[in-house]
Amino acid sequence: MMQYTKLFRNKISKICYGTLALSNLQNDDNVYNKVNLLNYAYEKGINFYDTAELYNNYNILKEFIKDKDRDKLIIATKSYAYDKKTAEYSVNKALRELNTNYIDVFMLHEQDNGNNFIGHYEAVKRFMKYKDEGIIKHFGISTHRVEAVKDSIKFKEIDIVFPLINMKGIGLQDGTIEDMLDAVKIAKLNGKFILAMKIYGGGHLISEAKDAFNFANNLKDVDSLAIGMSTIEEIEANICYLENNELKNNIKSKIRNQKRTLVIEEWCVGCGKCTKKCKQNALKIVNGKCKVDMSKCVLCSYCAGECADFYIKIV
Repeated sequence: MMQYTKLFRNKISKICYGTLALSNLQNDDNVYNKVNLLNYAYEKGINFYDTAELYNNYNILKEFIKDKDRDKLIIATKSYAYDKKTAEYSVNKALRELNTNYIDVFMLHEQDNGNNFIGHYEAVKRFMKYKDEGIIKHFGISTHRVEAVKDSIKFKEIDIVFPLINMKGIGLQDGTIEDMLDAVKIAKLNGKFILAMKIYGGGHLISEAKDAFNFANNLKDVDSLAIGMSTIEEIEANICYLENNELKNNIKSKIRNQKRTLVIEEWCVGCGKCTKKCKQNALKIVNGKCKVDMSKCVLCSYCAGECADFYIKIV
């Protein structure tokens, strides 16, 4: 049975469906099948869904929510808006393409620290007006950095903090997982809602999935877990972990046999650190971008720890 918590006055599922896994950045399946996955998760009790302007998948969520009671769903999105004009563009795009009258959670995407937040403050002021009008219900930030979580307590505008948390700290751009958990504890004490991302380290902890899930789920300062899921078996597995049940053999088999690949995002800056770490010689820089030779890659994930911007994932 799904477990629920409170997003201030809203009842939300402990598992948030991370829809990056259903974007064309990571998934080339058709819209029909993607919507079916969202419906399956909804039937299992998941009512919290995370997306972003960058993911370019509002059309999938629009199709999903069209026959639902909108007030029973929590939709979170985020953008890189930095001034009034870009804030208005981002909010209007989300409202239009989702075909909804309001956004439950709107966040600034990938914030580095308090100075970064101040640099976006013209956008923040516009978001606050939307909040006063009820068009945005809650406002927050997403981040891969400890510093941003620490600085979040300085800003009353921030209701929700969406940090990277996993048991090995894979993808953290500063500090250790212990540093992140200390920062999260302080943010929680200051009234922030904590939504954890990347609990499987971008796919690199799949071989230790149950341990990785339990690590994040047992953190008392974490309110909900955003998890990317691209198959029914992955949905079932995460719900089983939440319920502390053993996976059925057929689910274990399908997940074990599911073909996975290393994905290097198109915005890779070509720094080359990952290529030096790869002992299989599967990575090389071509035309300023990292490329992977999957015939050599063993999906060890060691390269991910070298990527400060978390551009390398296993999907």
